[in-house]
Amino acid sequence: MSTSSDWEIPHQAQPKPEDWAFDLERALASVLTLRATVPADAFTAGTLGTERAGNGVLIRDDGIVLTIGYLITEADTIWLNTNDGRAVPGHALSYDQETGFGIVQALGRVTVPAVPMGRSALVKVGDRVIVAGGGGRQRAVAAKVAAKQEFAGYWEYLLDEAIFTSPAHPNWGGAAVLAADGTLVGIGSLHLQQGKENTPPDHLNMIVPIDLLPPILDDLLTLGRPNHPPRPWLGLYATEVEDKIMVAGLTNAGPARRAGLKMGDVVLAVAGEEIADLASLYRQIWRCGAAGARVPILVYRDGRTLDIEVKSGDRARFLKSPSLH
Repeated sequence: MSTSSDWEIPHQAQPKPEDWAFDLERALASVLTLRATVPADAFTAGTLGTERAGNGVLIRDDGIVLTIGYLITEADTIWLNTNDGRAVPGHALSYDQETGFGIVQALGRVTVPAVPMGRSALVKVGDRVIVAGGGGRQRAVAAKVAAKQEFAGYWEYLLDEAIFTSPAHPNWGGAAVLAADGTLVGIGSLHLQQGKENTPPDHLNMIVPIDLLPPILDDLLTLGRPNHPPRPWLGLYATEVEDKIMVAGLTNAGPARRAGLKMGDVVLAVAGEEIADLASLYRQIWRCGAAGARVPILVYRDGRTLDIEVKSGDRARFLKSPSLH
């Protein structure tokens, strides 16, 4: 992800004001750059780093900024910058593990317009969208929706229907995705490559759809998390290898490591149900109950099968809580 202050999107890839039926400059003004620092002893410091940079978008006039949660997880310092260079400190209010959304409260006045939220369900494959980072039109990409489909991430993350856009934005984290009417329909999460044999790969952005936010927004603002029991979390990184689900990594001091799971284990079944892919792995783990539930896992290791019971945890309890300075 680029973090340089002097880069810009090639002119031919930038959105042109005459191509959109809304005030493009006004809409892009709501997108801010975001920088966060994280303590060196934070749980996520080793995987996500201690200095993180990306974007956020002002969604309410009272300074509520929506971003992607990994940018602000365990952050002790956050700065937001407007397109004209003004800097405002921020405070991490919440990070929803299920959707991936993060919420920041600006601690100073942000004199830019809030972007209206749209409906991601109305966005169709082939529709034109704008993927925008902080910095105005020079940091925005005129893109199209390449796909809407299930996405399973190796870090125990699953979206029933993510949005995929192309061409990819180089500074995708927390980028705003604007529909043809100028409303916010998603937040940038990942950069992916997708290709067929003997063809160059397509570069895509995976977008978290905005329709996941309204049902939980009030809880995120008042409670810091959705008002329901957290999902069971094992602290494993899983991957699909030749139609098998393999443990590719384990978090330090996480439930899976404590229970005796090892890198290279092939997951055969969870709670008696055969596992076919990452999505079925996560769904079956989550069916075992809320965080704290015991999750029986059948694995294949070194020529034999093993039954391992993992006492799951609440992922949020492993993270440093933000402190308000």
